[in-house]
Amino acid sequence: MNKTPQEIVQELDKYIIGQDNAKKSVAIALRNRWRRQQVPVELREEIMPNNIILIGPTGVGKTEIARRLAKLDNSPFVKVEASKFTEVGYVGRDVESIVRDLVDQAVNMVRSEYVERVQDKAEELAVEQLLDILLPPPPMPKAHNAEDKQKQKEREEKYRRNREKMHKQLIEGKLDGRMIELDVNLEPSAIMQVFSPIGMEEMGLNIQDLLGPMMPPKKKKRRLSISEALIVLQQEETQKLIDMEEVVSEAIHRVEETGIVFLDEIDKIAGENSGSGPDVSREGVQRDLLPVIEGTNVVTKYGMVRTDHILFIASGAFHVSKPSDLIPELQGRFPIRVELTSLSAADFERILTEPKNALIKQYTALIETEGVNIKFTKGAVKEIADIASEVNQQSENIGARRLHTIMSNLLEDILFDLPKSDAKLIKISQKMVREKLKEIIQDEDLSQYIL
Repeated sequence: MNKTPQEIVQELDKYIIGQDNAKKSVAIALRNRWRRQQVPVELREEIMPNNIILIGPTGVGKTEIARRLAKLDNSPFVKVEASKFTEVGYVGRDVESIVRDLVDQAVNMVRSEYVERVQDKAEELAVEQLLDILLPPPPMPKAHNAEDKQKQKEREEKYRRNREKMHKQLIEGKLDGRMIELDVNLEPSAIMQVFSPIGMEEMGLNIQDLLGPMMPPKKKKRRLSISEALIVLQQEETQKLIDMEEVVSEAIHRVEETGIVFLDEIDKIAGENSGSGPDVSREGVQRDLLPVIEGTNVVTKYGMVRTDHILFIASGAFHVSKPSDLIPELQGRFPIRVELTSLSAADFERILTEPKNALIKQYTALIETEGVNIKFTKGAVKEIADIASEVNQQSENIGARRLHTIMSNLLEDILFDLPKSDAKLIKISQKMVREKLKEIIQDEDLSQYIL
């Protein structure tokens, strides 16, 4: 991926409104990865990623920026919440499981790409295998004279014609309903999974991995339709065609060179260690995170993974604590800090209509499935944005997530009545919005509408 920072920002603009400083910072970080690959090898290892802390209230686009960035680069991406981890010695997840999750995600991603590549070949092999089951080759006794050879040749020719005819019927779907018996692999025993040793999951291992060589997969005869059998055989052929060692090697390379970890709620592990209660391991989690972010080797079920060049993007609201409350060493590993701004009513207007996945576009598509068109006037959009902004100011500011609540309440009756409604066009006006949502504005408590 060699998009310029300007092109990266343009792509992010399609989904995220505003927050130009944050987009600029992540675009530079992404481009720097490509630049690093172009420098001489001896210097390449020395160039470390500039990790970023996104500071801002909930619902302003922090997570969306990181997620879209990973999709743009087709990078292995994992989103984790810092508050879920505990320091070593406490019950809970340790921070190295972040890297294991990232590797699992990368293996799945690369495997999917390989599956696409071999799909046509696997389908051909599955069809041939199915033809062997439906029409087994006739026995070919050894020919002793010219007459035997002639008969054998005729049998082979007849078999070939019948096979071609059946192949055509199979491809055209004419045999789909016919039932056959097929040997299929049994799924690993659920009991084996339940009794996996405690902590093995954290190490990325399970009993099947350990006992696999001693316990080959069992097969069981099942009656399947031709169409189902074709799918089963295609999956088996796909497995044979994919070199999992190559998949794992490529996945680990991608993690080490282009992996992105989005560390949410980092402000929840900031602050002084209280020494008792649930906060006892806050600083311990920071200390455990430090080597992973600085660069270390993490043991996974696929082998050792280096974290030196994984890009970490942390985020937090930092209402109670400040980035300076993090331990100094961790602060040093996040040299770039970007403050995201709260969203205004004008931003909400744009969020409702401009992005590719805008809420109004989503609801319009949902309602069109019932054969009904829905139109929002400019006044209606402005009114929805104003109400969302007003409710955010009066109660908790949950940013753009408030729009989901407002839209849900606004369209609740329409969505409920739609299947039986005779209307082919529904027009949402400013007046309708005001009448439907006036209770929200008048209700000081607002408890019904707070997510």
